[in-house]
Amino acid sequence: MRRPILIGITGGTGSGKSTVAKEIFNAFPDECIAVMEQDSYYKDQSSLSFNERIKTNYDHPDAFDTALMVHHLNELLEGRGIEKPIYDFSIHNRKEEFIYVEPKEIILVEGIMILQEKSIRDLLDIKIYVDTDADVRIIRRLLRDINERGRTVDSVITQYLNVVRPMHLQFIEPSKRYADLIIPEGGYNKVAIDMINARIRQFLQSK
Repeated sequence: MRRPILIGITGGTGSGKSTVAKEIFNAFPDECIAVMEQDSYYKDQSSLSFNERIKTNYDHPDAFDTALMVHHLNELLEGRGIEKPIYDFSIHNRKEEFIYVEPKEIILVEGIMILQEKSIRDLLDIKIYVDTDADVRIIRRLLRDINERGRTVDSVITQYLNVVRPMHLQFIEPSKRYADLIIPEGGYNKVAIDMINARIRQFLQSK
């Protein structure tokens, strides 16, 4: 198997990066594309109590097991399958189960810190930053955390103001300078998605 193409998709919380990844994923046959979410690589916190785990700053680079993710990406690049962790936000820890990921021609790497982390950035063939206004992002995060993670409105807003926004300004926004392509409005930007898919097809043909 020839070396896969790695496509990095990043942006702030609620920017629409997962929607971009989904749109690209749906444009190619399942047998040739895989997704690696950075959210799966939050550190194992089994050694901490639940009360200690809920204090984790998930918007800081130190929250991620970057070494494991880089190892897994290199394994996929070498044509070997990996056991991707599953992170459960309701218990603030990894599950015992995992998802087996086979090497594919196209690997989407999606997460808030993938361009901030040089060790991940250096593996990427195409680097995409999804740029969405802060007011839209906070509304999306609010809805997601309430509906999917059982949070309250007050807790989401407090976390956003005290943690998410400062971390975004410190780590995520500056990583925009490493992007090959900046997409306004995420997955709803059909022109940008079509251009990315065309570039991927061109890249595959050249290889």
